[in-house]
Amino acid sequence: MDETIKNEDENVIKAHQHLESVLVPGEHLEGWAVQRRIFALTHRRILIAATSGRFIVIERNLLGGFKMNDFRWQDLERVNLYTGIFGADISFKASDNSDLAIGKSYNNFLKYIGLRKDQTQNIYRIAQAQDQAWREKRRIREMEELRAKSGAIHLGNLSGGQPLPSSGSMDDSTARLMKAKEMLDNKLITDSEYESIKARIISGL
Repeated sequence: MDETIKNEDENVIKAHQHLESVLVPGEHLEGWAVQRRIFALTHRRILIAATSGRFIVIERNLLGGFKMNDFRWQDLERVNLYTGIFGADISFKASDNSDLAIGKSYNNFLKYIGLRKDQTQNIYRIAQAQDQAWREKRRIREMEELRAKSGAIHLGNLSGGQPLPSSGSMDDSTARLMKAKEMLDNKLITDSEYESIKARIISGL
């Protein structure tokens, strides 16, 4: 048993044991936080957890057992933390989409209040790291989708692949420059990548 759980009350220990029992092979628990009693006067206290693959919320049922909701990290974004005198609140925007496609929408707002501060701050750090990692993965996916749609710009040489397709047409070069600028404006490529693309288009490569 996790050393940090041994001094908890029986209900928290049971919730933690249930949490451990639902982890899938290869998944590991990275942090957890329990709601303070003062914030759970009208409902059962909740326990939130961050694993290597999911954000999990567990609440004890009135007649025994537990109710659990879980969210993949790739479907969560814009984590916010508020720390007050008596506890901490954490919130997310959650997507109802199942992939990394362009136009991903975030329709659900998740908020959990009155959690223990130090535990929640740890989950916030984990969530921020996951958000940054999945944001980069989405950026790469969006670049690939935009390339596939436009058929005009390939960043091959930036990653050791094939060079940009050449064209003797001024109109084509202008279109390729405009597409590169659009990708820059949408933060799909960096400034240095844009300058490299622009130089190669101007050079006729």
